Amino acid sequence: MTKLYLAIPCYNEEEVLRDSAEKLLNKYNTMMSEHKITFDSKIVFIDDGSKDRTWQIISELHSENPVFQGIKLSRNRGHQNALLCGLMTLKDKADAVISIDADLQDDINVFDEMVAKYEDGCDVVYGVRSKRETDTFFKRFTAEGFYKILNHMGAKVIFNHADFRLMSKRALEAFSLYKETNIFLRGMVPLIGYKSDIVTYERSERLAGESKYPLKKMLALAWEGITSLSIQPIRIITWAGLIIFLISLIMVIYSIIAFFAGWTVSGWASTLCSIWALGGLQLLAIGIIGEYIGKIYLEAKRRPRFIVETYLGDDEK
Repeated sequence: MTKLYLAIPCYNEEEVLRDSAEKLLNKYNTMMSEHKITFDSKIVFIDDGSKDRTWQIISELHSENPVFQGIKLSRNRGHQNALLCGLMTLKDKADAVISIDADLQDDINVFDEMVAKYEDGCDVVYGVRSKRETDTFFKRFTAEGFYKILNHMGAKVIFNHADFRLMSKRALEAFSLYKETNIFLRGMVPLIGYKSDIVTYERSERLAGESKYPLKKMLALAWEGITSLSIQPIRIITWAGLIIFLISLIMVIYSIIAFFAGWTVSGWASTLCSIWALGGLQLLAIGIIGEYIGKIYLEAKRRPRFIVETYLGDDEK
């Protein structure tokens, strides 16, 4: 049997936490009774500096049933760092860890299939959405476009996979060797290279509360993913500069010919357009390069990616 832990990042999830905990407990009890997971498997919530009663509810759940455990971060560090904290804290405690969001929009009924694939030798099992009918057209279009752009940029990610996955102890040990500060887990996990597989599921709608990933955060996550996993944007700048340089050589040759042929005419439109185009390209290039320099700056500091304030586990006393 597999000793299975769940890593569940939470931020202001008081509206769904009790309901999610009940569903997860029922699922765990079923899997235990069917001897698919051990009786000392745990459900661990990671509180990412919530401002509501999330941590209080986690503490109450732990007091009511020791199958529930909790990790409280010292302050809000973002979903990716909270999830990373859970994975790194639990890697020595479990045979395998499944990460899932607290709203349970991902289907917990595929836990059985994930564990079965793990027992068949897979170190990573990705939860992949079979369709996006619950999303708006805009969300579906932008999300699928994001995965395609990432792959074209050289960052290999699993299409329609977010952060719902199973990772074995061996995979987590290997992942702990990745020390970078700027993290994008769904793009980093495939870099491990161990045997992997997928399970497909249909994502349900959120029961209560608001999504913790509005458009602004989604765009920020997309940019983080691209710049953390690929240097392709800088290469695009290089190619754009080369193309513009070649065009400028052609324009120089044309200007010399026009001068001697007497075709020259004074005009401000072409000059103005050239100034604006080149100026905009230069600012864009400086911005992208600055983004990478900023990431180097943050990496060089080697600041901790998270700090655990409290851990409610078997040995918290």
